[in-house]
Amino acid sequence: MRYKLRIEYDGTDYSGWQKQDNSSSIQEHIEIAIEKFCGEKSSVSGAGRTDAGVHASGQVAHVDFNQDRDADQIRKGINFYLKNEKISILDAERVPDDFDARFSAIMRYYRYKIVNRQSPLTYHSNTHAHVKQSLDISIMQQAADYFIGKHDFTTFRSAGCQSKSPIKSIEKILITEQRDKIYVDFIAKSFLHTQVRSIMGCILKVGTGSWDLSMIPDIIAAKDRAKCATLAPSCGLYLRKIDYGCI
Repeated sequence: MRYKLRIEYDGTDYSGWQKQDNSSSIQEHIEIAIEKFCGEKSSVSGAGRTDAGVHASGQVAHVDFNQDRDADQIRKGINFYLKNEKISILDAERVPDDFDARFSAIMRYYRYKIVNRQSPLTYHSNTHAHVKQSLDISIMQQAADYFIGKHDFTTFRSAGCQSKSPIKSIEKILITEQRDKIYVDFIAKSFLHTQVRSIMGCILKVGTGSWDLSMIPDIIAAKDRAKCATLAPSCGLYLRKIDYGCI
C-alpha cells in the first residue's frame, strides 16, 4: 500500500535528504521512525534531494506499507518517533501504486531567503542567507530573467549531479522585497544538483555590483563549471512545494 507524505524540516543539523554513511539525513530519520511505529523496514523515496543545510516546507515522499493503514495514524505515528528531530510529517494520504514522489512531479517550487543588512543575524542565522552589501533588486531580476526558459545549465551543475542531461527549463524566477528581506522564487519541473544555489550565487554577484549584468549570458553559454560563482549559502534555500496535477 503506497502513501504520499508531505514533510517539513529544518535542514541545519542534517547532511541533506539522502541517506549516507556516517551522517545524519532526513530520509534515514524518517525510515527509522517508520520502523519504530509499525515494525516495517521501509524505503522512503523523496521528490527532491535537498543538500546539507537546505530546508523544506513542502517536501514530498512516498513509502510502501505491507498493509492498509489509516493515513492520519501514519502521520501521528511517524511524528511521535520524530519528536526529537526537526522533521515533521504534515500529512499522509493513500495514493495509487504507480505514484512516484520524484518522477510523477510536474512542477517544483523553491524559495531562496536573504536578509540584506550590515548588522549580524540572530534568530535568522540558520534560516536566511546574510548579505551585508547593498543589493539592487531591479538588476537582480534582470540577471534572473536570463535563466528563464530552456538552457544547457552545465555551468550550474555540480560534478556529482546524476541527471542524464544538463538541459533544463525554468518557468519563472521572481524576486520580491519586504524591508530588509529578499525572496527569490524558482519554478521548474526539475532542477540539476545545486542548480538553484549556483544560479543564486551569480544573481548575488550582479546584485552587489561585483559582476556586470552583461556577464550572465556568457556564463550560461560557456557550459563551464569554473565560470560559476560560489554557491549561495544552503541556509537560505527552501523546497516549498511540489505539484502533481490531480494527485
